[in-house]
Amino acid sequence: MWAGAPLLRCGARLRLRLLPRRQRQQQRARGAMRLESPQFQALFTPGLRAVAELFEKKNYELRIAGGAVRDLLSGMKPEDVDFATTATPVEMKEMFTSAGVRLINNKGEKHGTITARLHEQNFEITTLRIDVVTDGRHAEVEFTTDWEKDAERRDLTVNSMFLGLDGMLYDFFNGYEDLKNRKIRFVGQASERIQEDYLRILRYFRFYGRIVEKPGDHEPSTLQAIKENAKGLAGISGERIWVELKKILLGNHVNHLVRLMYELDVAQYIGLPLNGSLEEFDRVTKNVQNLCPKPMTVLTSLLKVKDDVINLDLRLKISKEEKNLGLFIVKHRQDLTKAMGPEPLKPYQDFIMDSREANTNSRICELLKYQGEEHLLREMQQWTVPSFPVSGHDLRKMGISSGKEIGTALQQLRDEWKKSGYHMDKEELLSCLKKLQLPYVNYAEGTEEVWEDSKGRKKCSFSLLIRQMSRSLRARDLVQHAPLPAHSPRCRHRTAGASCAGADE
Repeated sequence: MWAGAPLLRCGARLRLRLLPRRQRQQQRARGAMRLESPQFQALFTPGLRAVAELFEKKNYELRIAGGAVRDLLSGMKPEDVDFATTATPVEMKEMFTSAGVRLINNKGEKHGTITARLHEQNFEITTLRIDVVTDGRHAEVEFTTDWEKDAERRDLTVNSMFLGLDGMLYDFFNGYEDLKNRKIRFVGQASERIQEDYLRILRYFRFYGRIVEKPGDHEPSTLQAIKENAKGLAGISGERIWVELKKILLGNHVNHLVRLMYELDVAQYIGLPLNGSLEEFDRVTKNVQNLCPKPMTVLTSLLKVKDDVINLDLRLKISKEEKNLGLFIVKHRQDLTKAMGPEPLKPYQDFIMDSREANTNSRICELLKYQGEEHLLREMQQWTVPSFPVSGHDLRKMGISSGKEIGTALQQLRDEWKKSGYHMDKEELLSCLKKLQLPYVNYAEGTEEVWEDSKGRKKCSFSLLIRQMSRSLRARDLVQHAPLPAHSPRCRHRTAGASCAGADE
């Protein structure tokens, strides 16, 4: 292993041993070596062993391809494993069908990809191919049995390697050397690879941030090829661009790479504003270090106004939540800040309590990351949003019957609760009703009997009036001719005692 083993993680040991002399001579141009590592051995599940057995019986070659090889050589366990084979899609379908293996997701078949499911595991296997016609987005392919031809059509040297199931490494374009030296290069001519699929410009930036140790270590010819072909990104779908851009935003050297996008005229074709706020971007990327921000939180620092978010959405087709997060940060990054004094988190807590949207808590956390408030972020993540202890039902028991009056009372009590730092309980809040001079409440007994309005005038309840009149009226007449309270504006006369004109007068 190279000095310091910079690409090995978690103490993984990577052993590469030379083949016997005869095989070494045959494979010298390919730099063939054999890989034995715990990460590689861990791939051999019952499902993979069953797949390998089927291919071996039919004498079809089967190898691990692309990014999984890169990760294994870096001492990491790959998240996804893609396979390549000399068998055609028709041959694979016949082989799997005769063995009773379930095939799923036939959408990739025209491009040479078959997906088989064995032992609760999916295996995506693609026939070796050559790009016959390309338009910068899609390619018409022709199947082949030539491994080098297939490697030649791949984007970057570190992604062009194959690994046999016996651990044999097949490296036609010095991808392993580039990986050891932490270099990112296109396979062959950069312009040719980019023109086959313009999205490879963003893939170059993404893998640069993932593998290269320091910013600015580019080959001049590669940067020139990117600048000359940047306009081709205009024809790439926003969804594909956003997938790559999100990974760039959360990778290494993001400040350098985004500035490079502007310098090479890439930014304007991928939805970024022409006058993006690069100084703010530099500040925010420092703020969010080690805080695990969402990609949109980082990207919003480039956006100055609401229209920038809207235009970004039009180009990239970001999700509704991502768009709303961008709009939220643009609107509140200046006015919603920590308070001075012993409760710096209170403005954020008050905002959450006043909001009616479900995702407000999450957005506040992203805003705190944006502002670099790591300590407040930890407090917010531990804070449980309290429930307001008083309900409209509680106020009805206190004698408030009007919906409008209940709403007003609840808001006033909520304001008191907020002032207390959300510590007051139901009893304490209900005891505030008299202090707040709310009308239509029996403060003495808490029932609908006698009360004072906001000007201190005595009032009697309708139920009390009914009880007084029930002594002289039958129940049926009471229901049919229910009178109004003496203080009702519909009453034409006020009389002594508790009687008043009927409701039908």
